[in-house]
Amino acid sequence: MNRKLNTRNLLVGLYLLFVFFVLCACFEAAESTKEKFEDYRFGSSVVFPVSGNVYPLGYYFVLLHIGNPPKLFDLDIDTGSDLTWVQCDAPCTGCTKPRTHQYKPKRNTLPCSHMLCSGLDLPQSRPCANPEDQCDYEIGYADNASSIGALVIDEFPLRLANGSIVHPQLTFGCGYDQQHPGPHPPPPTAGVLGLGRGKIGMAMQLNSMGVTKNVITHCLSHKGGGFLSIGDELLPSSGVVWTSLSRNAPDKNYMVGPAELLYNGKSISVKGLNLVFDSGSSYTYFNKKAYQAILDLINKDLDGKPLTETKEDKSLSVCWKGVKPVKSVLDVAKYFKTLTLQFGTGKNAQPFQIPPVSYLIITKYGNVCLGILNGTEVGLHGYNIIGDNFFQGMMVIYDNEKHRVGWVPANCDRLPKF
Repeated sequence: MNRKLNTRNLLVGLYLLFVFFVLCACFEAAESTKEKFEDYRFGSSVVFPVSGNVYPLGYYFVLLHIGNPPKLFDLDIDTGSDLTWVQCDAPCTGCTKPRTHQYKPKRNTLPCSHMLCSGLDLPQSRPCANPEDQCDYEIGYADNASSIGALVIDEFPLRLANGSIVHPQLTFGCGYDQQHPGPHPPPPTAGVLGLGRGKIGMAMQLNSMGVTKNVITHCLSHKGGGFLSIGDELLPSSGVVWTSLSRNAPDKNYMVGPAELLYNGKSISVKGLNLVFDSGSSYTYFNKKAYQAILDLINKDLDGKPLTETKEDKSLSVCWKGVKPVKSVLDVAKYFKTLTLQFGTGKNAQPFQIPPVSYLIITKYGNVCLGILNGTEVGLHGYNIIGDNFFQGMMVIYDNEKHRVGWVPANCDRLPKF
C-alpha cells in the first residue's frame, strides 16, 4: 500500500469537499442576498419623528437631510400638495430662514424637458424654448401663500425601518420667491414636504425607485408631535376604517366623499360633502351651510352653560370664555358633542368621529375657540378641508396602492417599534 498516494488522494478529496461546501455556501449567500434585495424592494418603510402642534404653532414638521454632505432642513408635512421645496440661496425673497439655513444649489437644476417638469404648474403658459433650460415651478396654496423657484435633484439620505440606509436622488423645488399675503405669518420652517398624489410627490418618487410602497401614514398627538411614515409596515392588521378616493378627486389631492355630517350621532341634513385630507392645514374648513349648522347647534347647547361668546379673543373666528380662564379642553368638553363624518350608508357606513378635544382649542387667554372655519369665506368652493386638528389621536393612512384613505384611533405619543 502506497501511504503517500493514499494521503495525497485523501488531501485532494478533502480539498474538493471543501471547495464544494464553499461553493454551496457562496450560492446560499447569493440566494440570501437576492432574497434580501427582493425584501428590500418595497419591503421597508422610512419613519420620521414629527414635531409641532395645532396650537400655538399651527403646523407639524419633520427633519430631513438633503445633499452630500447632508444638511438638515425642517419641512412642513403637507398631504395637500405634491411638490417638496426648500428655501433657496439664489438669493431668496420672502424667506424666513437665514442664508446659512437655506439650500444652496450646485448646478443640479432639472431641465425643462424632464418628465417631472411637465406635470408642474409652470409660471409661463408656453413650453420652454430650449429643452436644456432650467425647469421653473410656481405653486399656490389655499391660504394664498405661494412659492416660485426651480426644480433641482439631490441626494436624500434615509434610514429605513429594516436598518439599511439608502441615498435616493430625489427631485424637489429650490424656492427663491415666497409670498404670504394672508393675515397669519408663514411657518418658520425651511419649506414644505409634499406628500400629495402627483408624480413629483416624495412617496411617488420613492415608490418609482423601488424603495417603499406608495403608502403614507401620519399620527398626530393632541400633546404635540407624533410620527410620519412612507411605506406600508405601519398598517394595522385590523380596525382601520377605509373609504375610497373620490372619482372626481384632483390628481394631487386626497379627496373623499360624499359624506354626511352628524352631530351627537344624529343627522343635521348636511350631506354630499366632498372632503380633502390635508395635513398642511392647521384647522378644518366646511362650506357655509355645514359650518353654520354646526355653529348653531353648538350655541344652542351652550345656552345656559357657563360659557359665553367673546369677541376680544381673535385667535379664531368663534371663541367662548368661562367664568375663569379654561386650562384644558377636558374641563369644558362636557358642554360639547361629538361630530361625525359618515361615508356611505347602512351597513357600509364608515364613520370618522371627531370628539370635542379635536375640534376645540384653548388659547393663551384661557378661552375656548372653535377649530372649524367657514371655507366659503376663504374661497374654498365646492369642497371642504379636514385639517390637523381633526387628525389628532388618529393614525391616518393614505394608501395610494389601493386608492383609499383609512383611519383608526391610535397612541401618537411615541414612535412605533419594529
